[in-house]
Amino acid sequence: MSVTIRPVSPRDPRAEALLLESHALMDALFPPEENYHLDLDALCAPAVTLFGADENGVLLGCAAIARHGDYAEVKSMFVSPEARGLGLARKLLEQLETVARDEGIAQLRLETGDKLPAAVALYESAGFALCGPFGGYVENSSSLFYEKTL
Repeated sequence: MSVTIRPVSPRDPRAEALLLESHALMDALFPPEENYHLDLDALCAPAVTLFGADENGVLLGCAAIARHGDYAEVKSMFVSPEARGLGLARKLLEQLETVARDEGIAQLRLETGDKLPAAVALYESAGFALCGPFGGYVENSSSLFYEKTL
């Protein structure tokens, strides 16, 4: 498998399809008030970069880094069901960590859901530790908050 991780526009039809699939999954698993996915406009903001995992023109996964001054946040992490188990989420996460380090950002944070055991396992195995809500997040019944010092 020869996968390239590179920035991709959220408006790229391949990226938009992945993001909409991700949003549908989150909407099915979590109540609306506990769902924090970024819409396409928010993903196009200057402080956000979306990366795609591309294999021969097919976008298999994506993840975004959203910069918030002294920390950055992992957003929109999603791998298509047919590409799961291939290590793409880890490669995407490593790309976000590299970008943050290169930009002098010392802290990565994220919010994920308690019904996403594979995501929780990935983040914990990558050195993320549970923390409290940050930014505009509030404690709720399904969110888990993580951070990692780079």
